[in-house]
Amino acid sequence: MLGTQAAERPPMPAPTPAPSALPAGSVRRRAGRPTAAILDQDGITTAALELISSKGYDGLTMAALARSLGVAPSALYNHVASKDDVLLLVEDHLAAMVDVSAFGVEPWDAAVRRWAWSYRDVFSEHTPLIPVIAVLPVANAPKTLAMYEAVTAGFRDAGFPDEKIISAIVALEAFVFGAAYDVTAPEDIFDAGGLAEQVPNFTAAVDRLALERHERPTDIAFSLGLEALITGFGALRQTASD
Repeated sequence: MLGTQAAERPPMPAPTPAPSALPAGSVRRRAGRPTAAILDQDGITTAALELISSKGYDGLTMAALARSLGVAPSALYNHVASKDDVLLLVEDHLAAMVDVSAFGVEPWDAAVRRWAWSYRDVFSEHTPLIPVIAVLPVANAPKTLAMYEAVTAGFRDAGFPDEKIISAIVALEAFVFGAAYDVTAPEDIFDAGGLAEQVPNFTAAVDRLALERHERPTDIAFSLGLEALITGFGALRQTASD
């Protein structure tokens, strides 16, 4: 806006303070961004994972989730309709972390190996969710469905009959979920304690494994089981292609 030069401007009278429009005792809201958290699916998912990690699955309630996000439950319900919706977000988040990139690129056994190791490592960080995710329907979970689509296509391309593909995936998942728990098991889980002499075969086998001094015995067990499954499924694939 154009105006007079600064030197020519007459002195301005001091402004008279305007009467406050706020009721007595109230606090004027500061200008700028609101202090309330701005919700989105990523933030809700992260908060849900943190809540489950600290308080377990039973600790995940809509009220607790809203508190952890610093919002009212009504604000949370504007983004997710129920706890089931939150679990779908969590399921999708974890599924997106599982590596399925080798399917369609590398040989079938290498692709299964990479997928299974990745799957185990992801869920070993979130074992409280395993009982929930393992039985959670995949409907309306796009990233989870994308993972299964990649694995299924890899099995089909490798010559598996359609009627056996899902059963094979379920068998692998059951092994993966159990192995994820094993990652977090205590090192002395197989110590028989004062009953060692009553179970001499078991004790001898445990002691023999200890002599191997594996840095991560759980990895040895997982590799052994996974290779057995891959070999067995590979034989099925060969039979199917004959």
